[in-house]
Amino acid sequence: MNEIPYKTYLNENEIPTAWFNIRSAMVNKPAPLLNPGTHQPMKAEELAPVFCEELIAQELDNDTEYFPIPDEVLNFYRMYRPSPLVRAYFLEKALGTPAHIYYKFEGNNTSGSHKLNSAIAQAYYAKKQGLKGVTTETGAGQWGTALSMACSYFGLDCKVYMVKVSYEQKPFRREVMRTYGADVTPSPSMSTNVGRKILEEFPGTTGSLGCAISEAVEVAVGTPGYRYVLGSVLNQVLLHQSVIGLETEAALNKIGVKPDIIIGCAGGGSNLGGLIAPFMRDKIKGKLDTRIIAVEPMSCPSFTRGVYAYDFCDTGMVCPLAKMYTLGSSFIPAPNHAGGLRYHGMSSTLSQLYADGYMEAVSVPQTEVFKAAELFARVEGTLPAPESSHAIKVAIDEALKCKETGEAKNIVFGLTGTGYFDLVAYQKYHDGLMDDYCPTDEDLAVSLAKLPKID
Repeated sequence: MNEIPYKTYLNENEIPTAWFNIRSAMVNKPAPLLNPGTHQPMKAEELAPVFCEELIAQELDNDTEYFPIPDEVLNFYRMYRPSPLVRAYFLEKALGTPAHIYYKFEGNNTSGSHKLNSAIAQAYYAKKQGLKGVTTETGAGQWGTALSMACSYFGLDCKVYMVKVSYEQKPFRREVMRTYGADVTPSPSMSTNVGRKILEEFPGTTGSLGCAISEAVEVAVGTPGYRYVLGSVLNQVLLHQSVIGLETEAALNKIGVKPDIIIGCAGGGSNLGGLIAPFMRDKIKGKLDTRIIAVEPMSCPSFTRGVYAYDFCDTGMVCPLAKMYTLGSSFIPAPNHAGGLRYHGMSSTLSQLYADGYMEAVSVPQTEVFKAAELFARVEGTLPAPESSHAIKVAIDEALKCKETGEAKNIVFGLTGTGYFDLVAYQKYHDGLMDDYCPTDEDLAVSLAKLPKID
């Protein structure tokens, strides 16, 4: 192969000026959030003590197609957007595949991931509302890092509850947050009522995103001038992340490529939902026949082994109920799972699309993920985040299928961020200390038995 690897960049004037609302194209809309007490659809005024006003409007809107991106947010985007779409020539050569592999790289900003796309938007709306600060949770630390940067930019206070296992494994990610002024607490903690309750029930627990969400919400509701913000799962977050897909679509159109397969890692659904947004619109309308594959860890398999039901969004059961593919809000993934794909449920929007058959899902073992990550790093020159490496693993699998059939399919995947803060995980893999723990049916039955009963 004599081609020189290249990156296709869009002109800075081609950054999307509006976010695309994937729900506007859906035949079956996502089920509404329910009040945990009444089991009735949540109203804007009921969400107001938790979320920012304009974000609530975005959260509840199923019909508006495009939301203009505020100038202040667009100006911030220009510091690192548009992000590159890269043709993975070296990976293709290493695999000996006729497939054409492209990846949308979202790690070209200090936070190291796609999370900044929504963090800056949510911080903007908090500042516009006149708030003093925000609270949040973070798993692997990418969202907490991004939000700390965004809050620093707008002069907001930022309180982050970081899943304890990640807090301990990733001290440098924690220090980046603190560098940007965030207060970082390992979760579950003794500083909140729900944290103390969880520690009493599960002594020595390494935490989960559901635990951290509960703590962050408790502090936001109980502190004047604060609101809670979330880095994934919610409709508003998928809306902001649509810039990924819109740029990918524009770049592919520039080089005359139609994607045959689009692959994204799936934890709560923010990067996957953003990547596929315009392509899913065309698929729903019958204009595109693209396979869309969600990839999740075998240790936290909400799509592939969860149930589609209403569940609490958090372990402390203080948040609204969402209809989603879930493992149960009390499910706590194995502590050796490296990466931020640790949420017990999946975005309501993506859950509805999956239930309607518009996308596929597959779960993959941890050691195979890192094997794929290592190959990618060696041949493409970028150290991928563990989350993104789930998508890399399946992209490689699909490319090898093309090798067997001789088909030159166009494969696109999302490289959501870099892995430079994840070297403890890489070390465990290289030292042979990483295993492929998978929850048993009995394990899942325990948490699923606690699903709320909705008439």
